[in-house]
Amino acid sequence: MLGDPRTVRVSGDGTAAVFRRTEDADAEDRPADYRDKPIPEAYVWCNLTSGNGIRALWLLLLPFMVVNLAHWMRPAAEGRPRTLRLYGVLVRLVALSLTFLLVGAACEVALDLTAWQCGGSTTCSGKKSWLGFLSAAHGGWWSQPGRRIALAALVPAALTGLLWYLSHRTWSAYESQQPLPAALDDTEDAASGPALGRPGFWYGRRLVARLRAAHTAAGFLTVAAALAVTTAHYDRSAAHTVLDVLGWTLQGVLATGGIVVVWVVCRRGRTESRFDTALDRALVTLLPATALGALLLSVLYAGWSRPGWTSAGRLGGADRAFGLLTLGQLVLVLTLGAVAFLLHRGAPVARSAVRGLGGPAVAMLACALGGVMTGGVAQRVADWLDGSATPGMSTRPAEGVAGPPVLLTWQASVIPPLLCVLLLLALRYGVRTWRTRGSLTARVEADYPGETPDPVRTRRIALARAAASLTDFAPRMLAVLSGATLALGGVALLGAHLYDEVPGRAAQGTPTSVEALAHTSQALGSWLVGFGFLLFVTWGRRAYRDPKARRTIGILWDVGTFWPRAAHPFAPPCYAERAVPDLTWRMATWTERTGGRLVISGHSQGSVLSAAALWQLPRRTRRRVALLTYGAPLERLYGRWFPAYFGPHCLRHLHDEVACWRNLWRHTDPIGGPVRVEPDAGRQPVDHDALLDPLAHGRTRAHPLPAPILGHSDYQADPVFAVERDRLLDRLPEPALPRQDRKGRSADG
Repeated sequence: MLGDPRTVRVSGDGTAAVFRRTEDADAEDRPADYRDKPIPEAYVWCNLTSGNGIRALWLLLLPFMVVNLAHWMRPAAEGRPRTLRLYGVLVRLVALSLTFLLVGAACEVALDLTAWQCGGSTTCSGKKSWLGFLSAAHGGWWSQPGRRIALAALVPAALTGLLWYLSHRTWSAYESQQPLPAALDDTEDAASGPALGRPGFWYGRRLVARLRAAHTAAGFLTVAAALAVTTAHYDRSAAHTVLDVLGWTLQGVLATGGIVVVWVVCRRGRTESRFDTALDRALVTLLPATALGALLLSVLYAGWSRPGWTSAGRLGGADRAFGLLTLGQLVLVLTLGAVAFLLHRGAPVARSAVRGLGGPAVAMLACALGGVMTGGVAQRVADWLDGSATPGMSTRPAEGVAGPPVLLTWQASVIPPLLCVLLLLALRYGVRTWRTRGSLTARVEADYPGETPDPVRTRRIALARAAASLTDFAPRMLAVLSGATLALGGVALLGAHLYDEVPGRAAQGTPTSVEALAHTSQALGSWLVGFGFLLFVTWGRRAYRDPKARRTIGILWDVGTFWPRAAHPFAPPCYAERAVPDLTWRMATWTERTGGRLVISGHSQGSVLSAAALWQLPRRTRRRVALLTYGAPLERLYGRWFPAYFGPHCLRHLHDEVACWRNLWRHTDPIGGPVRVEPDAGRQPVDHDALLDPLAHGRTRAHPLPAPILGHSDYQADPVFAVERDRLLDRLPEPALPRQDRKGRSADG
């Protein structure tokens, strides 16, 4: 970023810091040396998203991160507070369902498949020596079903505790940074300006703590319900009066706890209009502790001696629980879509992704990811325990493992049709790219007048431009994919409910072609869901060991973890709650101390951080800062997918507030693009004309070797970058004091 291997850290720590070239470390003490040149300074924040290997494990939290994005994708509608609040409540409920799903999957693996089914089967437990003490044939203290599942409950309970710990720890490391205090007049301006300029936007401590308590309690209550419902069902059938009463009482307590959890999640969301340092300490402490107490009572209740109890088939209530959870998710996503449609219709933004339905589409994707991970784990564990040669089929021996709930097999079976839809989409846009390449050849040659055309080189440049344009069609692809997922998910739920058999069995008696298709889809889907989960784990393991792969995952986190955890507290932490205050404090204190001029330049995600930091600056400071963005996804991605926060009115406000702004972009860049802000009369346009990429079409005296197609990278290598940076510095007002000078800073993505 600084173009010099000799650098020194001038502020910050090992996670995120500001660097200068060694020769510029004391630039403020030598103003005469910087009369005609800026002081380059770099803010490096890559360790926030791709630092140590532990961050690779965040891949397992991907569904939580995706549903958190849905919260921020709401349409840009104002003046409808109740509808906006309903949108937030629905997203938080979808997020809560994903916590139930994750812990429910852990219960399915530990309690049902391992302790209940395999532990109760002499065939299965005989193959696994480590399960011998749980075997019903062993006759030991742990051989009773209630005690087996009570012991196995330690696994999902430990998972819930781990998620709580990680959420609390990452908040302390990332999101506990206090933003720059706002003056009274700035607070009043922020109330009517863009949301990212509000004093409390980057400090969501209160909501995250409350949601963390609710989701932790939900996890413990899920485990407790799995124990209590199964045990109470046996007590009712065995006519154990006292234990039956205890079972009903415990289930009532758990139901009450679930209502309290839902109420806490549905309470008012974030407080952004002010810097809120308060905490609901009683709720944050008592809710998880009470749920943990209920879990301990359920363990004692399930562990009570019941000599005549034997385990057979699947754990009682597992099929119904997963069915109700899936139905609830489908209803929530459909309702969220209706609310988003109303909001978008009230204040439509022309380029909003999926016509304002981006949030519901992404929420559906989060539920699908959660289902794939759940089904993948359950299918693979069942096959590993049973050793079946045909994964996912209900042809297991009577003495073996019955397998996961039928619904999970149905959900796996719809994956092949979904992949067919994805393949058709890829084919369609592949053909489109090829055709677009042909139509761009004349335009490419026109961009390089005076050079001898090279057909091969021309086609290569045209293909790079055509491929970069595919980003603009991502909303259509997501709309089709999420719609197909919703429809196929409904088919899977209906099929599991009507037939209560896996697709292969349900299709028996139908025409041969239909039955063969059902068997093929079921077997292929089971393997695909298992393969997908194993690929997921393998990718995470590789990223844990390989810094290069970890940086690739870090690119995914750049967008996913930019936003605060407003929907799911177990999502990966928000790095912007550290980076935005860092940049804001640095810009505000430097300009106040020196009175100097400042250009903040941001590449890619750095441009988004730069804009967010500028909105947080005091207004008097913003007027003395220029903005230079390049490869910026401000409008192309953020403006379309997050219209309430980066829509046209927000970018126009930023343009009006800063001293000056210039944006550089290329046709070959698949991420960055123009910001489409129309300037006032007499002001320079924000968007520069598209930069040439490559710089030369063929071999020239200036470029004797073929110039590379840079796409999204190396904007600073273009001569236009230095020219535009110097012009921005010249347009800024002169320093007020003799020793104060000019400065350039980069927040590179």
